[in-house]
Formats: sequence, structure tokens, C-alpha cells
Amino acid sequence: MEITGKTVLVTGASRGIGQALVEEALRRGAARVYAGTRRPLDPTDGRVTPVTLDVTDAAQIEAAVEKVESLDVLINNAGVALNDDLSDRSVLEQHLAVNLFGPYAVTQAFLPLLTRSSGAIVNNVSVMALAPLPFTPAYAISKAAAFNLTQSLRALLAGKGVKVHAVLTGPTDTDMTRGFEIPKASPESVARAIFDGVENGEEDIFPDPMSAALGESWRSGAVKAFERENAALVAV
Repeated sequence: MEITGKTVLVTGASRGIGQALVEEALRRGAARVYAGTRRPLDPTDGRVTPVTLDVTDAAQIEAAVEKVESLDVLINNAGVALNDDLSDRSVLEQHLAVNLFGPYAVTQAFLPLLTRSSGAIVNNVSVMALAPLPFTPAYAISKAAAFNLTQSLRALLAGKGVKVHAVLTGPTDTDMTRGFEIPKASPESVARAIFDGVENGEEDIFPDPMSAALGESWRSGAVKAFERENAALVAV
């Protein structure tokens, strides 16, 4: 899929990777970019349409659907990450509400438009979907669930012509990783790699140096082969 001339919706678009995705979509010639944010946004490019969109708010999701006339690419980017030790159930529930049920609800709401356009869904999960960090387990659990959601949608929607991509992002220099003194990729480079992956038809996108080190072994590994075997059962 080429982004030129397409209509793109990005959730969590006010900063970090989300903001970079909006800018990269414009750079690649997107005809319209809907920027989903919880707070008002004042875009400088006429191709950007702000959309008030808290992914945990059913009414806002419904209103967003009414505002978007057509859609080629949905990027579920909005997320939350808090330090915890799994001692407080409410923290886990908060992560699941935003990182799992948020993209689920947004995807279901926009699926008719994406089916009509034979479009693409891009879920920004995390390398922590594969292995957690011990000080953000609730985040990792929610991202592992979101990755499985992505794989399930990939199999279920293939027959409808909708592509589903998982983005397994490593450390990126955003507010979410502030305070972690580790090598980080820039949001701009991650956004470029995400769109490169979509345009190249990559099911699982590893958009930064840390995650890319896992990419080759993942794509050729037994777990990915097992996913494809299971997905083939949908057509049986």
C-alpha cells in the first residue's frame, strides 16, 4: 500500500510517535490525515483534520466515525505506560482499557470503512509484548494481549481484504520513556520505518535498531510459522 493519496487516522497523535506519524503521512503525500487526540489540536497543514478521540470513550469513538468520510489506514497508536508491580488491580485494568480495549473498540468502529477501501490496520504494540520488563508488567501484559488481538484480526480479516500490521516498537525517545537512560530511537525514525513496513507489506514491523535485532529471527522462527498455520484454518 502506498500512502500517497490515502486517508489515514492516527490515535494518540498529539505527541511522540503519534505526532511523528501524522507528519510522516503528510510527507508521503497522504490526502487526509485525521489526528485523534484527547485535547484540542490546532494543525498547521490543511490536510490534517483534528478529531477528539479518547479511545476509552465510546461516545467519542462514535462521533469520530461520523466525522471520517473514508479511511484507508487506521493506526492504533494511543497508549499508556505506568510503573507498577502488579499489586494494584486497577493499574492493570487501566492499561487494558487503553492498550487493549481501546484499539479493539476503535478498530470495530472503523472496520466498515476499512473493509470498503480494502485498507490496513496498524497496531503499535511493543517488544514488551514478547518479553516484559519487571517494572512495567501491566503495560507488558496489555501489549501482549494487543499483539494477540492483532494476530487474530489479521487472520479473521484477510478474507475481507484488510491488512493488519503489528508494530513491535523498542525504546523510543518520547515522554513515555523519559527517565530511562538507555539508547532510544527518535520518533521520526520510528514513524518512517512504520510506514516503510506498511508499504512493503510487512505483517510484523520492527521499526528501530533494538527491535530490528529481533525481527529476522522472529519472521523465520517457529512461533511465526505456528501463527501462519493457525491462521490458515480460517479458510478451511
